[in-house]
Amino acid sequence: MVTSVPRLVIAAPSSGSGKTTVATGLMAAFAARGLAVSPHKVGPDYIDPGYHALATGRVGRNLDAYLCGPALIGPLFAHGARGCDLAVVEGVMGLYDGAAGEGELASTAHVAKLLRAPVVLVVDASSQSRSVAALVHGFASWDPEVRVGGVILNKVGSDRHESLLREALDASGVPVLGVLRRVPQVDTPSRHLGLVPVAERRAAAVEAVAAMAAQVARGCDLAALEALARAAGAVPGGSAPWTPESPTHDHPTRSAEKRRPVVALAGGEAFTFSYAEHTELLTAAGADVVTFDPLRDEELPEGTAGLVIGGGFPEVYASELSANEPLRKAVAELALSGAPVAAECAGLLYLCRELDGRPMCGVLDATARMTERLTLGYRDAVAVGDSVLAAAGTRMRGHEFHRTVVEPGAGAAPAWGVRTPVRRVEGFVQQGVHASYLHTHWASEPGVARRFVERCRTS
Repeated sequence: MVTSVPRLVIAAPSSGSGKTTVATGLMAAFAARGLAVSPHKVGPDYIDPGYHALATGRVGRNLDAYLCGPALIGPLFAHGARGCDLAVVEGVMGLYDGAAGEGELASTAHVAKLLRAPVVLVVDASSQSRSVAALVHGFASWDPEVRVGGVILNKVGSDRHESLLREALDASGVPVLGVLRRVPQVDTPSRHLGLVPVAERRAAAVEAVAAMAAQVARGCDLAALEALARAAGAVPGGSAPWTPESPTHDHPTRSAEKRRPVVALAGGEAFTFSYAEHTELLTAAGADVVTFDPLRDEELPEGTAGLVIGGGFPEVYASELSANEPLRKAVAELALSGAPVAAECAGLLYLCRELDGRPMCGVLDATARMTERLTLGYRDAVAVGDSVLAAAGTRMRGHEFHRTVVEPGAGAAPAWGVRTPVRRVEGFVQQGVHASYLHTHWASEPGVARRFVERCRTS
């Protein structure tokens, strides 16, 4: 059964402990053993799943209990893990860190409990010896419902250091399942919003993932880790896998008679942030989703009836995006025609009049610029008025993560009324355009994709 797929959650006491290296390395090491590995990431992160996909050859998927709600975690996991031998779930931040002010909600511990999955704690042991036992004991005993099934010691300095750490942990009851030595960091460069995405450095990323796999295979007891994963049992509730199909989805013969509108999806190095479920939902709703690259393609895909521009790094590629004047004009003309356009964060910037002084599409009478200030956090939002994505009053949860500012921050018809952390309106709705800083996960509200595709048919 999909709901009984062997699984591990890779967590840590805090960010920077080595979760991504261990999780990605484990995925690749298990895949090298011939296992079909399902990769998952707790939280709204778009970048780590790209490395997970390289490691496993499967789409990296997110499990976010804030954006999608706790009830969808099991079904979304089962959807991603269908046909797999084993699943590895990379955590977020520290094991018990969740949405601010929401207790355990959306924490790695919360998702581990929802999946009834054993946790492997990755500990940065570089500056401790006997104290590691107190740290591991604290994390293992904090919540009796969280099963810490083992620890991987990272950044261990020497044989003597390893011996001291193992001796200290002998009495903790938590087995040591791996020891990774202090070595030069695997080449995974970062910038202002985290790791550089795979799409921007594919060849180097492939080498980095191979190095992670070698490091983990050398230092970890893969047989013991696999045995721990196989002891997980069934996912609570035995929920069926999530499906992008609507419960009232049209009969195939009737669907075939409907026009399948082309929905253009921005991709390439500048627009790398997109949840796999969005494309699946659009396709299930009757669209043909075609990816294009705003850095290189001078035209939208033939027959484009709607446009989706997700997140990414347009600020890094502002000069190249601006230089592609034919495509900027094509996007502006499509928006002016009233066709549905959904833009999130990077997409919002691209639709502005300019970004850091460089001309963009000019769909919105607004300017965007980089700042030093990081805007980060979950948001509770409600649709202010009707749009191509949602009817007025539709509630959705979103996430903001950027170092830019758009002025003004909202149009005459805002996209969302945001209630966290402070009440405000945000984004733009004009003709068929819905543009906002909010990243949302459409699996939480499948009607968004169906509404968008229907507008593509009728616009």
